[in-house]
Amino acid sequence: MSAARAPAEALWRSLRLPAEALTRLHLTERPDPAVNSSFKLGTAAQTAIGLSGLAAAEFLRLRTGIEQDVSVNARHAVLECKSEAYYSVEGENEEKFALFDALAGVYRTEDNSYVRIHTNFPHHKQAILDILGCEPTRESIADAMLQWNAVEFETEAAKRKAVATALRSFLEWYTHPQGLALANTPPVMLLKVADAPKRDVTGNPVRPLDGIRVLDLTRVLAGPVCGRTLAAHGADVLWVTSPQLPSLPNLDVDTSRGKRTTQLDLNDSADRDTFASLTENADVFLQAYRPGSLAGKEFGVEDVVKMRPGIVYASLCAYGWDGPWKSRRGFDSLVQTATGFNVAEAEAYAAYTGDNAAPRPLPPKPFPLQALDHVAGYMLAFGIQAALHRTITEGGSWEVRVSLAAVGQWIRSLGQLDSVAAFRDGRPLPPRSMQDSEVSRFAVKVEQAKGDRELSSAQKTMTALSHAAKLSITPVREGEAPMRLNAHAAEWLPRVC
Repeated sequence: MSAARAPAEALWRSLRLPAEALTRLHLTERPDPAVNSSFKLGTAAQTAIGLSGLAAAEFLRLRTGIEQDVSVNARHAVLECKSEAYYSVEGENEEKFALFDALAGVYRTEDNSYVRIHTNFPHHKQAILDILGCEPTRESIADAMLQWNAVEFETEAAKRKAVATALRSFLEWYTHPQGLALANTPPVMLLKVADAPKRDVTGNPVRPLDGIRVLDLTRVLAGPVCGRTLAAHGADVLWVTSPQLPSLPNLDVDTSRGKRTTQLDLNDSADRDTFASLTENADVFLQAYRPGSLAGKEFGVEDVVKMRPGIVYASLCAYGWDGPWKSRRGFDSLVQTATGFNVAEAEAYAAYTGDNAAPRPLPPKPFPLQALDHVAGYMLAFGIQAALHRTITEGGSWEVRVSLAAVGQWIRSLGQLDSVAAFRDGRPLPPRSMQDSEVSRFAVKVEQAKGDRELSSAQKTMTALSHAAKLSITPVREGEAPMRLNAHAAEWLPRVC
């Protein structure tokens, strides 16, 4: 077993999937340093994407007996873990697709530390400004933040439903109550939550997930990436968002690929009834609400498995299901800051540049991509398909759990590269342009799906990154995307098999 394959094999076996399937997984190119980071992000990306593809292939084998190989190129996997930067819509300026709001980022605090704030959603931005009592400019925020202790601001932000984290080292995180609560938590957890008959395997699917219905209630990156992956393997993924919440078009366009989209307000009785009907006929319930939040709307895991015995209930959160932060809001960049990665990456880069005499703490250095989000998304897709496998072999209803912090903990367990190897030999990511020769090598054309509702303008064409997991017999489906959040009626397609 090579070092590059070891993480994939360990995770595959941990979910009790057939070991012989591992011979059909091919991880190509040296995974690290596939990008300029001191962490093994190439291994993490290639492993997670490879496992999601292999789980799809294994689910098809269970349904049809067809065996096929799965291959993943390491550099392609890394680029796909920044897919939100590598797409363009015909006739639109590529430069407008910014990932972060202008006010988001890192600010110095009174106690010689740093805080990272997240302001992409308007209500999160306003909450930060209300705490600081300042104008909505970086300069004003920087001045106001110098009056705050980092941890005190983080605590106040959590109380006010804003999103911010103080900078911590690995040591500070792993001795923090939430770090202690998370210790030894695997990146993917499968829990049998109720009994149910074994899934019927009759039919003649063409792709692994043909006939599988996925109700996708997620936002931002990790959850939508998961849903996009399941759609690529044939699932009917209905992406449900609330008309009361703001859209994030710079992200939503890319992560809508392969899905159908609709909007429902779960605070409206008619929409709740519609949503309940969708749930009763779903195979996968994919959600990224904070732990316990959906139970208050009667769509928690216990509610859903009663409504639909045999369902896979997939849950994603920031910091895990135990500990004082289990209900805390979080995004990839903030989890990186809170859990030690930004300090470790900054120290490694200082060692490479010879800047070891600089005052500490060094300014936080983030990963060159949203690795926690993307890897978590593929891990969740892997776990969902492993759970679907169990519904055939064992029966039952299953919950799949993935948190950004546990995925980060797993990435750290892969080890850290020598700083010279990381930053001299690690390849920087290409510019944000589909015209770049390396990006265009992996590009695919995507047409805008017409949907059930009329388009407000001419049909668009998008160029995006293709899926990095290549299946030898059943290539993924990736030629269409709604590119909007309310393109379809809130109903399932007829089952195809």
